Amino acid sequence: MTIAFTPSDTAPADAAPGDTASAGAAGAAHVPAMAQEPEFWEPSAPEPREEPGAPAERHEQQGADAPSGDGDSDSDSDSDSDSDSDSDDLGQEHDPVVVRDALDFGVYARTGGWTFALKVARSVRPGGQAAEGTARTKVSAKAFARLAGCSPERVMRYYKAWDMAADDGLVPQFEVLVPGADIELPEADVWLSYYTSRNGASSVRGQAITAAAEAEGIRPTKALEVAENPTALRAAILADPGTAEAARGALLDRMKEDPALQTEMARAIARTDDLKKAVASEAKAADRIGYVRQIVENGQIKTPAGQTVEAPAELRAEAERHLSLLDELDDSEEAGEWAGEAYDTVKGLVAKAVEEDPALRVQERRTKFYNSLQKATKVFEELTLDEVMEEDIYEADMLQRLEALQEAIGTCISALRKATTTS
Repeated sequence: MTIAFTPSDTAPADAAPGDTASAGAAGAAHVPAMAQEPEFWEPSAPEPREEPGAPAERHEQQGADAPSGDGDSDSDSDSDSDSDSDSDDLGQEHDPVVVRDALDFGVYARTGGWTFALKVARSVRPGGQAAEGTARTKVSAKAFARLAGCSPERVMRYYKAWDMAADDGLVPQFEVLVPGADIELPEADVWLSYYTSRNGASSVRGQAITAAAEAEGIRPTKALEVAENPTALRAAILADPGTAEAARGALLDRMKEDPALQTEMARAIARTDDLKKAVASEAKAADRIGYVRQIVENGQIKTPAGQTVEAPAELRAEAERHLSLLDELDDSEEAGEWAGEAYDTVKGLVAKAVEEDPALRVQERRTKFYNSLQKATKVFEELTLDEVMEEDIYEADMLQRLEALQEAIGTCISALRKATTTS
C-alpha cells in the first residue's frame, strides 16, 4: 500500500504512557491517516482542531453510529445484543486509530468523491501553469499521482470534475485554494454529475454519449460502459427480447437523422431474402391500411378506374369500424391479415357504390376505356420500325398480328361512330 501525506499533515507528538485524554485529543485533532475510495486513495481533509476533552464527548455522541466488531449489525436477531454493546461503548475511551477511521468514514459518507477532489484541487498545479503565489507549493498532477500511487490520468479526472463544478459556482476556483485548505463540500450525490471514471468521456464520442445519457435521465457512466463493450451489448440483444426491443427503437430513432445508417440498413435487408419478403409483406399491409385510413380521414374514395369521388355514408362508417380494429392491435400482433380483410371489404363496397350510381358507372367505364386506349397508343408508339428495316427480324406472324390489330381498331372506330350518330 502506498501512503501519501498532504502538506497539512503533521506528525503527532508522542503521548506519555497512560495519558489517555491526551491521546484522544491528539487522535481527534490529527488528520485521518487513510481513506479508501473505489478508484482513488488519498488522505482525507483535516478536521478542525478542538479543545482538550472535546473528542471524548464527540466520540460518545457517535458511539451508536460506529460499526461494532460483533458480527453483522444489520441482523434482526442480534439487534438487542448490538444495542447493549453500543451502550457499553458510550462510556469507554476509544483507540485513536479507530476514531480516525470513524471520522474519515463520516467525512466520505457526507461528501463522497468531493473529499478527494478537494485534495487534488488544493495541491495540484497541472503543467504549463505558472508557479506563482500560493501555487508555489503545489505539485504537478504527475508528481501528485506518484505520491498517491495512481495514474496521472485519474488525478486529472478529479481535477476536471472540480473545474466544471467551479465553473458552475458550486466550489471555489483552484486559484483561491492553498494546500491544506478546508472548505464546506457539496453533497455526495452531486459528485456523479461532474465526475466520470472513464477516459472516453473526454472525447467527442464520449461527450455525445454523456449528453444522450443525461437526456434519457441515466448516469453517463452506465452508457459509457455499454459503449466500451459492444460484445456485451450484442450478447444482451441476442439473449433478451427486452434489450432487443430497446435496441430496435434506438436504431429507428437514430436512422431518422443518419442517412448513412439508413442506407446500410436498407442494403442489409435487401441482401437477406427473409427480411426482404417481410418488408414487402409489411409494405403491402401498410398500403392497404393507408387506403382505408384515407377514406375515413378525407371522406373520399378512389374508384378502380382512378376517379376520386365522395364516399357514401355507409362505406365511410364501415371503413371507420375496420380502422378502429386495426388501431387497437398491439405492436406484437400481425396486422397483415386484418389489413387484408379491411381492404377487401372496403374495396367491395367501393365497387358496389359505383354500380349503384348510373352517372358514376358511365363515367367509370368511360375513364377505364380511355385509360386502355392511352396504354395501347403508348405501346404502339414505342415500336421501332427502323430496326425492322435495317435488320432481319421479320417473322410472318408479326404481319398477321398487325393485320388483326388493324381489323380490331377498325371495328372499334365503327362502333364509336355509330354510338356518336345515335346519341
